[in-house]
Amino acid sequence: MPPSNRAELLTKTHKILKKHYPAPAAPLNLPLMEQLVFAGCLEESPSEAAQKAYATLEEQFFDWNEVRVSTVVELSEVLSMLPDPRAAATRVQQTLQSVFETAYSFDIEPLKKQNIGVAVKQLQKHQGVTSFGVSYVTQTSLGGHDIPVSAGALEVLYILGVIDEKERGSKKVPGMERAIPKNKGLEFGALLNQLAYEFTKSPHSPAVRKLLLSISADAKERFPKRRNKAAEAKAAKAAAEAAKKAEAEKKAAEKAKAAAKKKAAAKKAASKKAAAKKAAPKKPVKKKTVKKKPVKKKTVKKKPVKKKAVKTKPAKKKVAKKKTVKKKAPTKRLGKRKPR
Repeated sequence: MPPSNRAELLTKTHKILKKHYPAPAAPLNLPLMEQLVFAGCLEESPSEAAQKAYATLEEQFFDWNEVRVSTVVELSEVLSMLPDPRAAATRVQQTLQSVFETAYSFDIEPLKKQNIGVAVKQLQKHQGVTSFGVSYVTQTSLGGHDIPVSAGALEVLYILGVIDEKERGSKKVPGMERAIPKNKGLEFGALLNQLAYEFTKSPHSPAVRKLLLSISADAKERFPKRRNKAAEAKAAKAAAEAAKKAEAEKKAAEKAKAAAKKKAAAKKAASKKAAAKKAAPKKPVKKKTVKKKPVKKKTVKKKPVKKKAVKTKPAKKKVAKKKTVKKKAPTKRLGKRKPR
């Protein structure tokens, strides 16, 4: 399509949508990380439901880290007010996980100080952050002019003839930011998102078809064809199986969550008990005095030993016989002594 015709068609789309829908509410004034989370809720959803979903996330979870570690099934239950809660839950959970793995926190405010092009490239690297989310944050938080376009909006713009099949496949709408001025970008993006939601919900709705034909008369040629009954039955069967699988996952998640909660409570109680035991003053242990029983000495009666009377024979005193020494008679020499 020539640029002039494209610009005229986009301007006409904006004018008719303003008449058909009420004026959209001003975007929430949130930090950059929170705007990414809100964009994950807003994509393919009406603004009122997205705001309610975001408020529910803030109410039911302690912080973004708790949302990050939750399963997609758990988040889907919380975001049940959205048209496609599973898709929204996947975007939110993956976005938080990717940001945390990169920065080890959820503070990405420094991106506001960088050049818009550099900040956009950084955001595009995160898993879970779609082109819709990048454009929404660029428009609301980074001060740029980038109108967010969801998959449903691309389909609507193709039916209107704003883009061709090749551009629809590349997910780009050339010249849209030139046709819609920056001061009207937020309003046009919100109105286009509302139309995309209604078309995705009911593509064969007479009201939606009438609105599209009022913008572009040749849109009828590009309306989606109704599926035959066999295809519809097949789709219904697939949807039933998907619902059954989701229900099974939900029950498994609830069971695992209950088991984890019970285990955590038991662990907490045990640690509390251990802490209380450690903190309690130790009572002095009284030593038990064991009274010794007096041991009764057994008195052994000694038998009197009878002394044998030994008869002692009286010792006979030996009388020493004195030897009688016979005196010799004076020798004859005595008689012969000379007279004096």
